[in-house]
Amino acid sequence: MRITRRSVLAQIGLLVAATEVIPSVTRGSAPASSSSAHANATEWIHDALIWDDHSGFDPVPDYDLEHLDDWRRAGVNYLSIDVGYDVIDWEQAIRNLGAYITWLEKRPDKFLLVRRVNDVFDAKKTGRMAITFDLEGMNALNGDPSLVALYYRLGVRQMLTAYNKNNLAGGGCHDKDTGLTAFGRRVIAEMNRVGMLVDCSHTGYRTTMDIMEAATHPVIFSHSNPKALRPHGRNITDDQIRACAKTGGVVGVTGLGYFLPDRASTALAVADCVTYVRDLVGVDHVGLGLDYTPPDPKDTGDAGLAAHPDFWPPADYAAPWPMKDAAPGVFTQIAALLVERGWSIGDVRKVLGENFLRVARAVWK
Repeated sequence: MRITRRSVLAQIGLLVAATEVIPSVTRGSAPASSSSAHANATEWIHDALIWDDHSGFDPVPDYDLEHLDDWRRAGVNYLSIDVGYDVIDWEQAIRNLGAYITWLEKRPDKFLLVRRVNDVFDAKKTGRMAITFDLEGMNALNGDPSLVALYYRLGVRQMLTAYNKNNLAGGGCHDKDTGLTAFGRRVIAEMNRVGMLVDCSHTGYRTTMDIMEAATHPVIFSHSNPKALRPHGRNITDDQIRACAKTGGVVGVTGLGYFLPDRASTALAVADCVTYVRDLVGVDHVGLGLDYTPPDPKDTGDAGLAAHPDFWPPADYAAPWPMKDAAPGVFTQIAALLVERGWSIGDVRKVLGENFLRVARAVWK
């Protein structure tokens, strides 16, 4: 039986939504976005670099990548595609990469596989979407740090240490966190050597703090939200956010509804998380990693959650949670909300993409 994260999300009551209208009345601390703010955001956002640091769709070789048009239509310039996570075996991650690279290379008019930072600008100039890959957990290495260099050459530009559950490298956020292991330290050193971003999302508190002490390059949380706004084992503490910023890294706020605070709209919930991180560590250290999964009729809602309670503890994923998932169209809505709150256009552009671009420039080789 194929285990999919989308089927897991379906079971815990999350709803995938397309772009939603920002309501005129909101709960929470922020006023609603005006139509003029939204119009202004729509006008200038196409000139900004829009960077989504993590996709959420099911990493299987036969996934219908035509869904990438959801991001293209929303004006996203860069997307990191997940090709594997610790629930699946490492061989499937390789098969996924082969299938995705082949598919993308057959469509050079729409997509550009990124090798260097300048490729992101080339893609934007030519109306294409820049693509890299990521791995969620070091099980993809099969116990061999030398695979880091191989994955890098195949287009993987970031990898997190553990996906929810402990592995050979360190502790997961839903497990008894034992910290970064000797193997994990060897992998972090190899990632720093080849230029692969170290990602701390889904990883246990102690392990993330060990990582940020050990790393010699900026570290990221590609898709994690402040625990102060939504208490959940997958979200991160103020100490983790501060430690990430100290490395020069970026926290990517995620649009998954289960990890968002309860607000009147998903866009408002994401904007509140972005604002919280900015207020805590500064605007240079916050971006967006939506973890969005397009609706797909092939998703059957099978028993993935029940089959792997070690990865998704039932107590942490009890349905329902009222917030919907944020689709790529949320970028424009977030921009409008932040401008209405008094943010400068320059600072909004940092959140939309320039902060992750800066980190990529500092780390990729």
